Amino acid sequence: MPALARALDLIRVVPDFPAPGVLFRDLTPLFADGAALRVVAEELAARLPSDTEVLAAVEARGFILAGALSMVTGLGLVPVRKPGKLPMVADRVDYALEYGTATLELPADVVRAGQRVVVVDDVLATGGTAAAACQLLEGAGAEVAAVEVVVELTALSGRDALPGREVHALAAF
Repeated sequence: MPALARALDLIRVVPDFPAPGVLFRDLTPLFADGAALRVVAEELAARLPSDTEVLAAVEARGFILAGALSMVTGLGLVPVRKPGKLPMVADRVDYALEYGTATLELPADVVRAGQRVVVVDDVLATGGTAAAACQLLEGAGAEVAAVEVVVELTALSGRDALPGREVHALAAF
């Protein structure tokens, strides 16, 4: 079995989490396997636009992926956080999830105007989280070069929330 297929086979499906009717894609077993995490980081790195300057890691699982991707590429990363986690906040945005609402914040003074940023997260579902991260980054003057995820849940049409954006997923369900 090729290495990427083996890594993606480690993703487990958890029914009715975090709410009834949701099929949660849990990447924890993949993260726990060092070889699998390396393969995923290398595959994500191969898809990055060549002019990427920094990675934007979406809390929380995006931190793990962007950290590994940062080590593979040598790019820095900017954490896009849940409220109350940053000492200095540039901006915040509220957005809808498939099972509720959430808020993300961008740290102050770490994203430069015109900087080419790639948003990194584990799963693209409805696209609300990725769109919120893009909104924050663009509000700071950055240019979102792409959105990189491991899994895309195609039935939820998350790409529709990201019109005109380059979106890369290693697997689609």
